[in-house]
Amino acid sequence: MKIICVGRNYSDHIEELSNQKPENPLVFLKPDSSVIAKNQNFIIPSFSDDIHHEVELVVKINKVGKHIDNSFSHNYYDEIGLGIDFTARDIQYNLKEKGYPWEKSKAFDNSCMVGKFVNKNNLEDISCIKFTLKKNNELVQTGCSSDMLWKIDELISYVSQYFTLKIGDLIFTGSPSGVSRVESGDILEGFISSERMFTLKVK
Repeated sequence: MKIICVGRNYSDHIEELSNQKPENPLVFLKPDSSVIAKNQNFIIPSFSDDIHHEVELVVKINKVGKHIDNSFSHNYYDEIGLGIDFTARDIQYNLKEKGYPWEKSKAFDNSCMVGKFVNKNNLEDISCIKFTLKKNNELVQTGCSSDMLWKIDELISYVSQYFTLKIGDLIFTGSPSGVSRVESGDILEGFISSERMFTLKVK
């Protein structure tokens, strides 16, 4: 399993971090060792003082594909879930300033929360999937798939030009605005519409 992440896919998130809109989807990978084991907590790593949460819709690939045409992308997934891409923002800024790759800030162990999945046919409108993140019962992030710069099917097609997609691969589709630092003791809860997809404690 590989985890393919898309950055800068929501205009409001691009603006809040003072980034520039890319001409094409910004893609990076996380290893399988980044996934937090089921029923485990997120433990803030010792090497960062500024870990941010980024809640994202997650697509689970259900068949092998390469060079997938956009019109056929919908055949390559049945389930959509919710997850968190944890980012060591202090390390990321430092690496970006030097022009270095920033995998250390994104792909470290346990930097990836994957919640449960739902069948896409059970969602009212796949073109407008609403999702939220609460931190300590306070709403901090709100998003909708209709606000993506590149929609799910477009992302699958684009990514498949570079990486062969395999069964079980996950695509994190980007985060809306509202990212912020997590601290020990925080409780993070993710929702698609009103359905809770995960609860995660920070330590």
